[in-house]
Amino acid sequence: MIRRGMERDIDAVERHYEELLTFEEKQGSRTNWQRGVYPTRSVAEKGVENGTLYVMEENGEICASMILDQTQLEAYTSIPWLYAAEPDKVLVIHTLCVPPSQAGRGAGSGMVRFAMEEGARRGCEVMRLDTWEHNEPAANMYRRLGFRYAGKTAVLFAGSISENLIFLERRIMASEREGADEGMNA
Repeated sequence: MIRRGMERDIDAVERHYEELLTFEEKQGSRTNWQRGVYPTRSVAEKGVENGTLYVMEENGEICASMILDQTQLEAYTSIPWLYAAEPDKVLVIHTLCVPPSQAGRGAGSGMVRFAMEEGARRGCEVMRLDTWEHNEPAANMYRRLGFRYAGKTAVLFAGSISENLIFLERRIMASEREGADEGMNA
């Protein structure tokens, strides 16, 4: 089940961030996230406060999280998007986190599919996201789910992480919007 995160989920989400950061310190980074900089507990807290944190829960355990909102970072303005859309018609995935202990079970794909359905429910036309250029597992997953490469740019993320981000997008198809409408009426 995927649902909006609640205050009671913050500890689990923070543990997931820490588990991933610890794993990457030992195995090499795929996210370019940095302990104490991003993501931190405050990301989850702000997500709960704003109603933008979503979690996947199975058997009473949180196994993935993401921030889902319409915030496009300044760098998004420099990308040659194929699918033009007004800002209120774009939904953006941020901070999708599947901790290593939950990897390989389809949680990441499930979260992205949920995001597409949520975008459709909200009447959005396009999904957008960014990821570190060396995060091949995530980029490959997004491509398998129908996202296309839109561009790349250098950023100073979180005010201190210098990185090159790649940007991906996917149109929310009319059939997905119709299916979301049917689901809401069921």
